[in-house]
Amino acid sequence: MPGKSVKDFSLPCTGGDPFRLSTARGKALALYFYPKDNTPGCTTEAEQFRDLHAQFVKAGCAVYGISRDSLRSHENFKAKHALPFELLSDPDETACALFGVVKMKTLYGRKVRGIERSTFVLDGEGRLLREWRGVKVAGHAQEVLDFVKTL
Repeated sequence: MPGKSVKDFSLPCTGGDPFRLSTARGKALALYFYPKDNTPGCTTEAEQFRDLHAQFVKAGCAVYGISRDSLRSHENFKAKHALPFELLSDPDETACALFGVVKMKTLYGRKVRGIERSTFVLDGEGRLLREWRGVKVAGHAQEVLDFVKTL
């Protein structure tokens, strides 16, 4: 819900130090949730955020990717695709629950619990400004950047 403050949370983060929302205050944050490292859609989405990263930084917005994958998987994914931003590991679904992104999905005809591709932009005080749910990858990172530039 836009305008609502997001409860503080902490998650393991690539790069060594854990991520804590309360210590990331002071600049806008784009948190994008994705289903799985090294899958076609998730790779494309990460590469699009990578390619626009300098523009996000220029606009005063940090980018973080979040999935249920392990930190080791994230480190490999980040290195393989030269991602300039950190990835957060949420195997216990802490942040996933806060943002309500785990849904029942159909995969190869079977029902499975998984992350619904979603992105959230928070202001420097940790308030939700905008959310995108059920995201289609094509052009999404640019749409998020365009929004961030209006802040």
